[in-house]
Amino acid sequence: MNQLIRDQLGLPKPPPKMECLSIFDIFKIGVGPSSSHTLGPWKAANQFALQLQNLPLNGLEVQLFGSLSKTGIGHGTDIAVMMGLMGHDPETVATHLIPVFMDEIQLSSKLQVDGKRVAFSPNRDIVFQAHSLPVH
Repeated sequence: MNQLIRDQLGLPKPPPKMECLSIFDIFKIGVGPSSSHTLGPWKAANQFALQLQNLPLNGLEVQLFGSLSKTGIGHGTDIAVMMGLMGHDPETVATHLIPVFMDEIQLSSKLQVDGKRVAFSPNRDIVFQAHSLPVH
């Protein structure tokens, strides 16, 4: 029934339509025990790596602050960052291959970023800062 007829009959306006949500709008696909410590850093590292395209690159250092630093290894933040830097998509990656990728990085001390193998040692190049940044 259109609104003009509703007004003439003195009927109240219908309630506003609610947006339909899917379970996929609420829950995101990701790895690790805490999506805020894996999915967010993974996607941020992936976006950062995209900005490195066509730039000369010899190596990288990752600095993690605040809760990402405090719980980073236990929650898999370090792994998520490396996966993001390598360009893997957290929603489509073959999760059973993640340990293989991590072993390759540890053995070679190299990380594949934008098709280039750059010097990277997780123990040296992922820095867990003890403090938080002011804006975070």
